[in-house]
Amino acid sequence: METKSITKELLLWLEEHRHKGRVVPAEHLCDLQEEIEGRYKRGFFCTEFYEERLTGFQFRYPDNLPHAKSLIVVAVPRPQSQAVFTWDGKTWPFIIPPTYVAYEETRQRVEDLLASFLAPLGYQVARTALPLKLLAVRSGLGRYGRNNICYVPGMGSFHQLVAVYSDLSCPEDPWQEVQMMENCQNCQACLHHCPTGAITSDRFLLYAERCIVFHNEKPGNVPFPTWINPAWHNCLVGCLICQRNCPQNKDFLSWVEEKEIFSQEETALILEGLPSTQLPAATVEKLRRLDLLDCVDILPRNLSVLLGQGGKT
Repeated sequence: METKSITKELLLWLEEHRHKGRVVPAEHLCDLQEEIEGRYKRGFFCTEFYEERLTGFQFRYPDNLPHAKSLIVVAVPRPQSQAVFTWDGKTWPFIIPPTYVAYEETRQRVEDLLASFLAPLGYQVARTALPLKLLAVRSGLGRYGRNNICYVPGMGSFHQLVAVYSDLSCPEDPWQEVQMMENCQNCQACLHHCPTGAITSDRFLLYAERCIVFHNEKPGNVPFPTWINPAWHNCLVGCLICQRNCPQNKDFLSWVEEKEIFSQEETALILEGLPSTQLPAATVEKLRRLDLLDCVDILPRNLSVLLGQGGKT
């Protein structure tokens, strides 16, 4: 089978699994690197954000697939998740955005799915560490919203992106310039609803250093800046204000999966800031299912401000 036909069959096969994908030549690695580094040099990223979030990308072929020929990027529809905490005799449901819960599980599942299709045809896949939103938009899989989040047709912004290297050739190149959704041209819903002013009309990229996400994912011993109003916090980690107010997401807002319920005692232990080794096994398991074990140090800070305690337990 010709590689052009294989690529076509692969994308159709992904559609059958409710995923969407694109395949681009691996040589575009240099374009991704130049764009990320170029944005930093032009002052679009503050140094703190760049060093914390963007220096971990690896723009080189992996050792286990040094002759990679293509990049395959896939979008998987993902729901919001809800965790319920019991405190002061009340139940407090808090949302976790789609890209947090089961992130690694979803990534591995997509990698296995692609391998199961390509391996019988003699091709391999390998893991990447790349700027996925940029890759998805450049490949034509999605478009940027005014809020600088990637939107995929039929999924809105409620999805997870996964990318792999492959030695499958890419006879056609869908690479394109970064584009914003046409629907954003005359819409400023996200700009008007963003409480921190991270989204502005003076440039396409948001001011990441002003985004709530940048601050509530920091280590738990780092306090929130004084300019952040506690009332702005809306998720256990991350933020969904701009996405909830985006007209392109109206069909996906009700997709919320209830995950775990924490008792008063469990909530108190989490607020106390105990490490996972000192938490009850049942509590640890709940956090593991929420993919929050690595966030144990930030949960006391984030949870306490959501509970209306001004950051104090």
